[in-house]
Amino acid sequence: MTTSVLPALANNFLGQAPGWYKRTIVAFLVLNPLLLWLAGPYITGWILVIEFIFTLAMALKCYPLLPGGLLAIQAMLIGMTTPEALYAEVLTNFPVILLLIFMVAGIYFMKELLLVTFTRLILGIRSKSLMGLSFCLVAAVLSAFLDALTVTAVIISVAVGFYGVYHKVASAGSSQDGGESAESEDDEPLHREHLEEFRAFLRSLLMHGAVGTALGGVCTMVGEPQNLLIARVADWNFSEFFLLMAPVSMPVLAAGLATCLLLEKTRWFGYGARLPRPVRRVLEDFAREEKAKRKMPQKVALAVQALAAALLVAGLALHVAEVGFIGLMVIILIASFNGIIDEHQIGKAFQEALPFTSLLVVFFAIVAVIHEQHLFSPIIHAVLALPPESQPSMFFIANGLLSMISDNVFVATVYISEIKQSLESGAISREQFERLAIAINTGTNLPSVATPNGQAAFLFLLTSAVAPLVRLSYGRMVYMALPYTLVMGGVGLLAVNLWI
Repeated sequence: MTTSVLPALANNFLGQAPGWYKRTIVAFLVLNPLLLWLAGPYITGWILVIEFIFTLAMALKCYPLLPGGLLAIQAMLIGMTTPEALYAEVLTNFPVILLLIFMVAGIYFMKELLLVTFTRLILGIRSKSLMGLSFCLVAAVLSAFLDALTVTAVIISVAVGFYGVYHKVASAGSSQDGGESAESEDDEPLHREHLEEFRAFLRSLLMHGAVGTALGGVCTMVGEPQNLLIARVADWNFSEFFLLMAPVSMPVLAAGLATCLLLEKTRWFGYGARLPRPVRRVLEDFAREEKAKRKMPQKVALAVQALAAALLVAGLALHVAEVGFIGLMVIILIASFNGIIDEHQIGKAFQEALPFTSLLVVFFAIVAVIHEQHLFSPIIHAVLALPPESQPSMFFIANGLLSMISDNVFVATVYISEIKQSLESGAISREQFERLAIAINTGTNLPSVATPNGQAAFLFLLTSAVAPLVRLSYGRMVYMALPYTLVMGGVGLLAVNLWI
């Protein structure tokens, strides 16, 4: 029996992940107790952090909640941290968990309104340069008040929907009469000649939108999960956060939008593809049909979502309650007035957020290890030993480089916790703490667009259903993000040096 159980257990371990990846995780789990015995907790703690960053970098092979969670469980079992320390970390960052659970779910109920908005952008603007700019700007504005993952999900839904409509019409035309096209000579090339151009068009819009979520996400305390965490530690409200980040976030936003226009005009890095006219006709016909089908109940539902969106923005700006509670209000209002009363319908809204919320708790376990073993203390002390005017730029660079290969939420969690301890110990002043917090927030948000590993929205786009349809691979995403990475990182660093 053992001979049959063990191979089955080994095959089931981490599911469809590659064999080399499974063996690597097993090697990590075997190595750590030996290292603890041979090298002590400090060295083992650093190895554990590197192993966890590896699981984040390999997120396309296996969602990091599972291997990272195994490492976190082992860390507690071998005494690198304790469940009490983990609970303390979670309790400190509970508002961030509320944000992920309720705000993301709340925006889920506003998807129809967001879909209509992006659809009108695509079909209502003829200039591709202006369309790309509008896509980037709208994504930035929405991400500043909503959630970058949800905004990305809406953009993906629009792209998948449009691709499906186009493919259905093109396939129907080419499959009539036993595979011979029944369309005219002018319409027949629709699928053959315009497919690659249409894919390139959608790729560029998806990337502009994803970058837009980063441009807007850095501006407010709800734009990205780590923003709320930093704001909570620094005791900033919504307006304070915006004003403190503005000297960096506003120049970067302007530079990012200018880069968008330049890329569309020059057609560098895979941008600039136009929407073929035959494809536009197909999509416009579909949009007209959908609008005609929209009766009074659907129009009222959109109006309710628009009103809830206005209340959401007002609630955030005035800081009437914790962000998560405002998201819960949105869920209750939209569901109540749109007649959504079934538990399963409501439950779907939480599916997108809970995996990442669970991963965040695992982050906190690794952060607890870092705190318990004082892993980052020498690095923090070395940076704090520099002249005060040089410290923000060094934090920006360090956070940016680490966020490119790891996850920016994890990086921000570690660094903001460490400088909070420095503030409490009297090593830095409150003014210097705020300057470093600004550098950490901008450093983790801006250069992290370099790879899908750094930004959750980018990873979500890469692993979505639309990526293979439009041929958006890991390498192509890194290539298309490169000009934005250079501009956003460079302008951000310059702004930190000049004004922070």
